[in-house]
Order: sequence, then C-alpha cells, then structure tokens
Amino acid sequence: MLTKLLYTINKLRWRITKPITLGVRLLLIRDSKILLVKHTYTNYWYLAGGAVEKNETLEQAARREAQEEIGAQLKDLTLFGVYSNFKESKSDHIVLFTCNDFTVTGTTNREIASFEFFDLEKLPEDISPATRRRIHEYLSCEAKPSVAIW
Repeated sequence: MLTKLLYTINKLRWRITKPITLGVRLLLIRDSKILLVKHTYTNYWYLAGGAVEKNETLEQAARREAQEEIGAQLKDLTLFGVYSNFKESKSDHIVLFTCNDFTVTGTTNREIASFEFFDLEKLPEDISPATRRRIHEYLSCEAKPSVAIW
C-alpha cells in the first residue's frame, strides 16, 4: 500500500536528517473504555493523534487530529504529560491530553484503517508498547502531568 511505502521512505529520511518533531496524542476515555486507532501503515493499535502543524497550538492540533482521524469533536482537554521519543532517528516530542467528553462520527481518513473502543482492563494484544504504558499510567493515577520518555 502507498501509505506503508511513504512511511518507510520517511523513516529513511529521518535517519538522514534527524529532525525535531512535535506531536499530540489523546487518551479518549468514556465508560471505562478507551478509543484506539490502527493506522494503514502499521500493525499496532495507537492513541489517536499526530503532528502539530506550523502556526497551530497544541490544543488546535489535538482537536484537528481527532476530527481528521475519527471524526471526533472534543470538549474539555486535560494535559496528561509531555514525552520524548528518540526512536526512528528523530527527536520526537509528544504532548498527551485526556478527554472524557467527546462525540465520534466514525469518519476516518486514508491514514486510519480502523478504530475501536476497548475495555481499559482488556486491551488488545497488538497494542503499541508506548500506548500500553500510557494507559497503565492513566489507570495507576501516577503523578500528572508528567515529563518522561515515550
């Protein structure tokens, strides 16, 4: 698929250019269930979110990504943490928000293969390790907001 090829090309480009990136992710939780997305170019379930665009606030980016990926309209956002990720040869920084009041139309873009609500205590096996860690932190009520490695 084209998106997998583009993702692979980007990983090679990141190895050469070593960019600094900024992104947002969302813990979308309602009725003890969390909404996760599966991208067309990977095999894991992830938190919804993506890159912050030029001249965009973190909140605007979170709302835009939620709308683009799953057709979600978000009410109040709460800062959960700020994380750094140095994998894939880039210096990636992720701001994580929680939201418990949202609507989802189910409209997805070409980047999202599917999305689903999962019970917080019965997560899928094929969830990304970082996503699993963030959910565990949420459930254990560790100090928030936090600054840590993604």
